[in-house]
Amino acid sequence: MTALQPIIGSRIRTLREQRVMIDADLAELYGVATKVLVQAVKRNLVRFPADFMFQLSAEEFAALRSQSVTSNASGQPGRGGRRTAPYAFTEQGVAMLSSVLGSPRAIAVNIEIMRAFVRMRQLLSTHVDLARKLSSLEKKYDVQFKAVFDAIRELMTPPTGPEREMGFHTLLKKSRKAKNKA
Repeated sequence: MTALQPIIGSRIRTLREQRVMIDADLAELYGVATKVLVQAVKRNLVRFPADFMFQLSAEEFAALRSQSVTSNASGQPGRGGRRTAPYAFTEQGVAMLSSVLGSPRAIAVNIEIMRAFVRMRQLLSTHVDLARKLSSLEKKYDVQFKAVFDAIRELMTPPTGPEREMGFHTLLKKSRKAKNKA
């Protein structure tokens, strides 16, 4: 299951200031259809309070769709696409899923997901410790290093844009511009 670690890490998202995984991503990892996962959850709703799972709002769903490649939501029969907003599961919700699904694969995948959440927390705590140490160094040394400390702090700030750039990048546009100038 260690081959799943990079896949799992890339599927953990931040929504509503919480680290979550989307139902479709979980279903893919568990090897079941999203519909099957959602039905299992709905049959066991008492196990999934609001701090374990929530359904995305229309705005969150639209933002999620624009960030990742998903099928259309045209609403036309036979066209595919998801008609309802996905569910997001917090770490506790993901842990609860293994008891609802119960298959050996679900249990094994859940173990790896829990490890991914733990690694993410460890990385974040390291980041906090680094910020604390940087702050104490800044107080210790005088103003001549302020620019260095500011640059380091800027590098520590996570980007605010989409998680990653999508699409193909080519040098075609640059070469056309060069030909047009000549």
